[in-house]
Amino acid sequence: MKYPAAWLKGNSLGESIASQLRLQIIRGQITAGEILSENRIAADFGTSRSPVREALRTLSAEGLITLQRMGAVVVGLHLKDILELYDVRYLIESFAWQQPDLTKPTDLVSQMEQTIDKMELAAKHQDYVEFTSQDIRFHETMIEASQHARIMHLWASIRPIVLTVMLITNEEVLSRSEDQAKYVINKHRKLVSSLQTRDKSLIQSGIEEYFADSRRTLQASLPQS
Repeated sequence: MKYPAAWLKGNSLGESIASQLRLQIIRGQITAGEILSENRIAADFGTSRSPVREALRTLSAEGLITLQRMGAVVVGLHLKDILELYDVRYLIESFAWQQPDLTKPTDLVSQMEQTIDKMELAAKHQDYVEFTSQDIRFHETMIEASQHARIMHLWASIRPIVLTVMLITNEEVLSRSEDQAKYVINKHRKLVSSLQTRDKSLIQSGIEEYFADSRRTLQASLPQS
């Protein structure tokens, strides 16, 4: 699996290289303790060392590697790390879902329902890339609706890893069965239904249920390390 080319459009070469390396590290294709050579990566991607350095700085900031004299040493991303990231994501979203003006949720609900419809279409075509694209769009719609600059900044800091994990888990989900994909889609519909009640306690219960289930999915889909 490679990071989808459409998602890299408009990114700098360094960002594109970081995306591909991030995917390989999280999938375990590049293992913890492995030393990444700037020259080797530059040769693999057919580029100079400058964008490779940019990519390695990005991955270092995310905690996936450490930069040492001998080169970049892979730290990796263990299940505990991913669950902690999802704890942060839960805090972001549980805050965001409480912020919109619930007296006028129509436009927001319409956007989210259209996104779910696109997820459903992608699932029918077994297109986990488009499914993931719409999945993260669904959640970002609510985060953006919070209109909270610091929340958006925090989300941006974890988004690359969250998106990569979603890509991996959604590939697994769509490969299992049509019923599994429908289950995930219905989870999103339940969130929208909770929003339509305009009851903040029900909305909070809905987001708690969603993330509790997501943790179980993660633990079933990713290596137990």
